[in-house]
Amino acid sequence: MQLKNILKVAWKSILKSRMRSLLTALGIIIGVAAVVVMVAIGDGAQKQVEDQIASLGSNMIIIFPGSVNQGGVRGGFGSINRFTLDDVQRIKDNATLIKAVTPIVRANSQVIGGTGNWFTQVLGVSPEYPEIRSWPVASGEFFTERDVISRAKVCVLGQEVVNQLFPDDDPIGQQIRIRNVPFKVIGVLTEKGQSAMGTNSDDIILAPATTVLDRLLGGRYISFIQASAVSNDQIQQAQEQLRQIMRDAHKLTQGEEDDFTVRNQADISEAATETSRILTILLASVAGVSLVVGGIGIMNIMLVSVTERTREIGIRLSIGARASDILIQFLTEATVLSLTGGLIGILLSFAVTYILNNYTGQAALIRPEIIIMAVGFAGAIGIFFGFYPARKAANLNPIDALRYE
Repeated sequence: MQLKNILKVAWKSILKSRMRSLLTALGIIIGVAAVVVMVAIGDGAQKQVEDQIASLGSNMIIIFPGSVNQGGVRGGFGSINRFTLDDVQRIKDNATLIKAVTPIVRANSQVIGGTGNWFTQVLGVSPEYPEIRSWPVASGEFFTERDVISRAKVCVLGQEVVNQLFPDDDPIGQQIRIRNVPFKVIGVLTEKGQSAMGTNSDDIILAPATTVLDRLLGGRYISFIQASAVSNDQIQQAQEQLRQIMRDAHKLTQGEEDDFTVRNQADISEAATETSRILTILLASVAGVSLVVGGIGIMNIMLVSVTERTREIGIRLSIGARASDILIQFLTEATVLSLTGGLIGILLSFAVTYILNNYTGQAALIRPEIIIMAVGFAGAIGIFFGFYPARKAANLNPIDALRYE
């Protein structure tokens, strides 16, 4: 009953000056809403990246060329490219923890066909590519190992290329020209959507790696290698096995550094989300400043309240109220005011994230633990900034308080 009476008096005091209480809590409302929304945007962006990384394929491992020290300078991915189709074949023959492997040969180009032309990404791959990327064909068929061996001029189109070149027609069986080389369209990939790097995954053409190397590039080096481990639990072992196979293939002796880099999906995801995570922390910290400003506002208004209610405090002390009762009463008022502002701020954050998710295309994800933390922080702000006014009220001399005009 005592707690009930304390809360009742606190609410009565807050509601007595509704507009002043609302303006006082405004800093807390904006601060809580800003922190929750900023964290929600960061979590939503991170979730998008994780989903996009997962959509890259099943248990995928990527082997990049380069990354060696020469003359004291460390080269990055692609700085020294010694990857050939022989490396891919060696992996196929020796890797027991790899269920599929494909070379990747990049040959971006202007493509002519259908209703016009379109600049797109052309990749030379093997028939294992759809399995590694978990990317099936929507219509038609994918090319076979026989097409790879014969360097057949066949290709499979992404949905974006279909939309640009064959918007009102079936592309299967039709011909396109890539760098003036005619290719027959034998399949169309299912729609994949945006990639982890923010590009359109469907803006792509796939062709046999041997065809792209010989007929489009006239070279022998492939861009990189993609592989898929037999299971998620064995990715690390598969990664180490690939590393050893590549070292043997490139005749690297003990003590020599790798002339390649092996990465798995977890590595890629961590690198892709690190910037997003740092930005979220910075934005949430800036938003958190408004919470501190809101706390200062609560302290100021509680000091004003103590001054306005000095005679009331004197009367209560003179009829038997203890200093601790006055302290608890004013501290409760500050805490209730802050918590109320926090709850309104959370409701506001839900409204903002709803608008972001449904009308702007920006993903925002509110986690329950963020709500709990926001409410707890709002309560802590009320207690911290309300303590000084409450203590000042509790320390008033009853006689001086009764004399106050």
